[in-house]
Amino acid sequence: MPFTERQWTSSDSLTLFARDHAPGPGPARLPVIAIHGLTRNSADFEVIAPLIAQSGRRVLAIDVRGRGRSDRAPDPMTYTPEVYARDVIALMEQTGIERAVFMGTSMGGLITMALTAIRPKAIAAAILNDIGPEVSPEGLARIAAYSGQPVEINDWSDAAVYARRINAVAFPEYTDADWEAFARRTFREGTMGAPVLDYDPDIAVPIRAAGAKALVPALWPFFRRLARKRPTLLIRGATSDLLSAEIAAKMRKAAPTMDYAEVPGIGHAPMLHEPEARGAIFEFLAGVA
Repeated sequence: MPFTERQWTSSDSLTLFARDHAPGPGPARLPVIAIHGLTRNSADFEVIAPLIAQSGRRVLAIDVRGRGRSDRAPDPMTYTPEVYARDVIALMEQTGIERAVFMGTSMGGLITMALTAIRPKAIAAAILNDIGPEVSPEGLARIAAYSGQPVEINDWSDAAVYARRINAVAFPEYTDADWEAFARRTFREGTMGAPVLDYDPDIAVPIRAAGAKALVPALWPFFRRLARKRPTLLIRGATSDLLSAEIAAKMRKAAPTMDYAEVPGIGHAPMLHEPEARGAIFEFLAGVA
């Protein structure tokens, strides 16, 4: 299903990019804003976004600043959840969207929680994909270890090998074809023809400056405000090393009405087109205006 290439401007004059999937026929429903993880981009939603759009919702899958087709920031210290959240508000203002359902994977979920402090009325409902207000140190250390690190890639076969090396713990059943597709989503063709990672390595500067915990600020108050006041769905990869079963249980205790789904055999983070994730998303969205 085709999408429109949309651009908007941040408060510090960056040009940012989104895939804008028009809604299918039917009554108007609230749009979905899909936000990817730390080193990823809008291509992560290339399967689930069109499916949601076909159900009658506009879906804007964004490239967060420094990723994909969005501008790289001249000041790497702006690579923070609060700034990302303000970029999302700019998108909403420039596209005339007052309220939306937010679907955030990993860092995208942190941005969604940050929005509760900046523009809480913008959030009609939230889908948090394998992320919480607290994370496991093992997963955090794994992500921090490779984020922003240089990698020598000569061709797309190398890119697929790299994708497998970094992510095999999360997707143990992936085939060679799956890893090739994964590489196409996370690399782009560089100026010399070889694939390069499709993000600014300087996204790791704030992490190096403040330590890995800079990836996840203290968000329990924001999570409680979100999940107690807005319909919320938590999706967890059953073998996730970032969102442990214990942390998920704490989240469910803090927000008893929150919906929950687990994707078997998948770690951090589900791609959301898995049957368990997809089913939970559509069941959840059926109850949202």
